[in-house]
Amino acid sequence: MIATVGAPAPVRVPTPRLDDYVASQTFDKPTLVIDVDRVETQFNALKAGLGEAADIHYAVKANPAREIIQRLVKLGSHFDAASRGEIELVLSQGAKPSDVSFGNTIKRASDIAFAWNAGITLFSADADEELEKIAENAPGAQVYIRLIVEVSEADWPLSRKFGCDKGTALRLLDYAKDLGLDPIGFSFHVGSQTRRAEMWQPTLGALAEIWHAARDAGHDLTLLNIGGGFPAFYGEAIEAPTSYAARVMELIHAAFGEVPRIMAEPGRGMVAEAGVIVSEVLLVSRKSDRDMHRWVYLDIGRFSGLAETEGEAIRYQFETAKDDDPTGPCIMAGPSCDSADVLYEKRPMHLPLTLKSGDRVLIRNTGAYTSTYSSVCFNGFPPLDVVVI
Repeated sequence: MIATVGAPAPVRVPTPRLDDYVASQTFDKPTLVIDVDRVETQFNALKAGLGEAADIHYAVKANPAREIIQRLVKLGSHFDAASRGEIELVLSQGAKPSDVSFGNTIKRASDIAFAWNAGITLFSADADEELEKIAENAPGAQVYIRLIVEVSEADWPLSRKFGCDKGTALRLLDYAKDLGLDPIGFSFHVGSQTRRAEMWQPTLGALAEIWHAARDAGHDLTLLNIGGGFPAFYGEAIEAPTSYAARVMELIHAAFGEVPRIMAEPGRGMVAEAGVIVSEVLLVSRKSDRDMHRWVYLDIGRFSGLAETEGEAIRYQFETAKDDDPTGPCIMAGPSCDSADVLYEKRPMHLPLTLKSGDRVLIRNTGAYTSTYSSVCFNGFPPLDVVVI
């Protein structure tokens, strides 16, 4: 079970269907195995907590496997698309254009026109020029303005790349009207891997001031897009998805009051725990007789799916057949000839002392942002294979 706050963190979330499949197969390259039934379980759990007041717009970038999109379409999910390719994908799997938002604030003009002609009417923006592109290529479209989040308690706060401040946001609402667009609300992202619902409170308090200022200025706001941030288990205790989502909604209503329409964009919280990567040890070594830590090299690294180890922000859980043996700290790295391809060094991982070349290593809860981060063929290593069961 997923741990609640204050309870000891479990070793891992039970995944018997995944475990049985992986145990019965051999793999000749790093492979992500996804249990689509587990995705459905997470969707239903989050939906139960969000209630009827919020629509789930699955963040397709987290994992665009067709089988996942197909299942979510059947469940009635909506979708957040970041590109023309993601729009084409979800529409091809049966999503209705009215259930898709073009949520990237940095869009090619021709892609805006494509989305508009495909029937998509909801777009994001955080700058004058983006609104101008939307007005020219999707005249009369609905838009929401993305707000910058400068107060975040997430494990991985988002950078200043996206969003705008209060003054700019209020001005952009006026400018959107001048351009003939329909500005209906705001969006934000609290930060990836926000482990406890209470961590949303400082962000919500700051952004609610902008919401109320816009309404006081005469803007009839009807949409609040709360983005992602819903967590997955990476070794530290997190709240169960239903209670987590329900508490987030309580905090939103306390800060913003009644909001006619709320969008949530879970990605990691929907698919991470549905996946496991099957990898293999390529080498275990020490750099000298004085080296305090072993180096453990896997057949997968930062360029083949584990990009979120950047800054050691995401701490994946590793499992081997030798986990009952004595363990010791080790530095973990990928197989490529790039010196940046090191996964964990500042905080070494503890793995069995008996680990050696050829041993299988399972990397748990890797269903999100692994296959999409995998390079095409860096150093000639194959991209991460994906199997959906």
